[in-house]
Amino acid sequence: MSMHKFLRDWSLPIAMIGGAVAYMIYTALPLAEGTKDFVSSAVSVVQPALIFAMLFVTFCKVRLHELRLSRWHSKLLLFQLLSFIILSLSIALFRSMPSAVKVLVEAAMLCLLSPTATAAAVITAKLGGNSASLISYTILINIAVAVVAPVFLAFSHPVEGLSLASSFLLIMGKVFPLLLLPLLCASVVRRFLPALHRLLVTKWRNLPFYLWLVALSLAIAMTSRAIAHSNLSLLVMAGIALVSFVCCVLQFAIGRRVGAPCGDVIAAGQSLGQKNTVFAIWFAYTFLTPVTAIAGGFYSVWHNLVNTWQLYKSRAK
Repeated sequence: MSMHKFLRDWSLPIAMIGGAVAYMIYTALPLAEGTKDFVSSAVSVVQPALIFAMLFVTFCKVRLHELRLSRWHSKLLLFQLLSFIILSLSIALFRSMPSAVKVLVEAAMLCLLSPTATAAAVITAKLGGNSASLISYTILINIAVAVVAPVFLAFSHPVEGLSLASSFLLIMGKVFPLLLLPLLCASVVRRFLPALHRLLVTKWRNLPFYLWLVALSLAIAMTSRAIAHSNLSLLVMAGIALVSFVCCVLQFAIGRRVGAPCGDVIAAGQSLGQKNTVFAIWFAYTFLTPVTAIAGGFYSVWHNLVNTWQLYKSRAK
């Protein structure tokens, strides 16, 4: 078995276990206390940079004029955005809700809002689905999240000491460039740097996969940190795991059902069910209660188990 095939087959457990072990080793070292501020600052830059790079390389493979909109795109967009808006407003209106309940609501928000994973196109192709349709939805949901999330986060999670407008601009400044600039940069590279573009889509076509491994390990390390510094009970932790599981199964089912009339069962299911969990963990750690980042970690396990089962069924046929 080649090293590349081994990493592909076991990428999820390697990345997740590696991230958790790296955090434990770091905290056990005597130099950890003196470097915490530096490491936190470095992670706050590296994590979004990795998300940006993964989206950029993925979008380099896309020609915008080849993308087509489908009826199921609007339905899935409406489901994701409305569910996020309703849950976000419930936090804004019921600020006195118990902290444990708020964490579970935030976990659901996170699992429902997160954009489609950059690796979803690969799984869709292996299952015999329409990858172009899925990539179209990936672009749409990234744009939608960049626009909608800052508006409602400013209501439900205002930044302390800032006005509503200032909170909105601060959140927009972090989310909007991360999700939309990769698309613009990919278009510029395709138009003005064709040699670099060819490298990205041919010789470096597996680069998003390796970036994803690094980003997922880092995200799990930050999730481990959130768990270690959390005062939540094991019952609440189990609740987060259950919420992420229900959201995962529900979204795969809704996606497949909505896509069926258009003949896009696989693409629609993957578009809604397979999430960019690295983005989810970063988003939770940056804007929500930090411990809700573990919802992204759990979701990563659930959607990969669902896809493992789907690939098994596909090979059996």
